[in-house]
Amino acid sequence: MDLFSDEYFMKEALKEAQKALDKDEVPIGAVIVSNNQVIARAHNLTETLNDVTAHAEMQAFTAAANYLGGKYLTDCTLYVTLEPCVMCIGASAWTQISKIVYGASDTKRGYSMYSSGVIHPKTKIVPGILHAECSALLKTFFKTKR
Repeated sequence: MDLFSDEYFMKEALKEAQKALDKDEVPIGAVIVSNNQVIARAHNLTETLNDVTAHAEMQAFTAAANYLGGKYLTDCTLYVTLEPCVMCIGASAWTQISKIVYGASDTKRGYSMYSSGVIHPKTKIVPGILHAECSALLKTFFKTKR
């Protein structure tokens, strides 16, 4: 695995997903990268904050914007362990993020089930990076809940 590859940064997102799992949150993690440097790390906090909008991606967008001092993430890449939902992909369009890389597909609530038209026209999407690892963490979590 090359340093600064999509797999490398997805492993960083998986570390965030593990933090969510440790808090009994749905294990979804995200990192935002600019110039091969992680500028934001986040994980799902919907239970902790009692906030349905506290998805990993939303937390990461806020952290990255604060780091950069502006709301646009035009030269950044979002790595997230699960396909973004419609809310998160919509927010990504507003950030004008350059690239989104995700691990596991979300066949129930992923944005691709509803509309790919909400993606910013300049945003490149790369699905399926470390799919098995990302899926396994989610499956483990939901097995304990059912």
